[in-house]
Amino acid sequence: MNESLRYLDWAATSAIRPPAVRQAMADYLETIGATPGRGGHRFALEAGRVALRCRQAIATILNIPGDTGRIAFMFNATHGINTAMSGVLHKNDALVVSAFDHNAVLRCAWKLAAERGIEVRLVPGHRDGTLDMAALERALVGARLLTINAASNVLGTTLDVGALCAAARAAGVLTLVDTAQVAGEIPCDVRAWGADLVSVTGHKALLGPQGTGALWVREGVEVEPLLVGGTGGDSMVRTMPREYPDHLEAGTLNAPGLAGLLAGIQFVLGQGVDAIRRHVSGLKASAHDSISEIPGIRVLSPRSPEGAPLVTLVAESVDAGTLAARLDREFGIMTRSGLHCAPETHRLLGTDRTGALRLSFGWASRADDAAAVAEAIAAIVRAPSFAGPGQSSHSSAAADVT
Repeated sequence: MNESLRYLDWAATSAIRPPAVRQAMADYLETIGATPGRGGHRFALEAGRVALRCRQAIATILNIPGDTGRIAFMFNATHGINTAMSGVLHKNDALVVSAFDHNAVLRCAWKLAAERGIEVRLVPGHRDGTLDMAALERALVGARLLTINAASNVLGTTLDVGALCAAARAAGVLTLVDTAQVAGEIPCDVRAWGADLVSVTGHKALLGPQGTGALWVREGVEVEPLLVGGTGGDSMVRTMPREYPDHLEAGTLNAPGLAGLLAGIQFVLGQGVDAIRRHVSGLKASAHDSISEIPGIRVLSPRSPEGAPLVTLVAESVDAGTLAARLDREFGIMTRSGLHCAPETHRLLGTDRTGALRLSFGWASRADDAAAVAEAIAAIVRAPSFAGPGQSSHSSAAADVT
């Protein structure tokens, strides 16, 4: 990436990846090229080995117990979430969601409510990122599934996943944990959580390419497949095989992407999740402190170093879309404005009509990124109508990207 540019949109995707990720994908296409599970020749067998190593790497970085075959590859976390929710919820079941869930959960919930009569129970949250635990306890009674967003993609706050899984288990409720904002950047321990289902995306802090992800299904839990089709085996059976991962993996996998995801996870493991967390948490704290001191800025996300490395804010004099556009155009700083696919969180914060600006840090963020973005925001709010050289002050602001 051009050294004059600063990428601060890591919570959306890791646009900057280690060279090893790109090389792994290129090597796969050049030297293997085949699809896992499609044939017994040397190329197909080697493709299968790459897929196996990728499952093992996911299990290692998340401390997933048991058979790695219970890790089914998905195209992203949304694919995994939809597979899990659609696969365990039956007609008239009750589903418990929270104000911090992403639209990957919420839109699937509303769809299932319309199609299957699912009762959706929305647990309120507080602006500090905590849940209304009394409301949660009531909502769990007689429910089938609880969704847990390990970290909010708006506030950056984390939930006590282990405690929530324990509460659900005591109530006889299954749990689905969304790790999109934590896997690879905040230590995760699926074994200790006691979760039943865990969705994973590859393109964020695991540093893989877009189009990669996974869904882990605890042994003893059954998920009906979202997609059906070829699996490379049991072709005469009219239903999907009962064995995992074939049960959930219909069609051709994104094998070059899995090679890239494997390389990304190996890089993260080599650096150490704790080391990456210290780096990004320091930048988050610095940015939060500096930006909080700017007159006319309201920082929405708590400073807590425990959460995801993001800072979300609104400015009194500049709307979020314009602020993002000017940061990019005038300072070469790329951020994310809008509602961040999290409508209930923005409703809670009172920003559902305006959206907000989110800054997020990642493994390759530079030491001076926090200071640079704070200085840029301060300059913009001091001159809210100023346009950069060659730009009209009436130029169109960035749309409110959700």
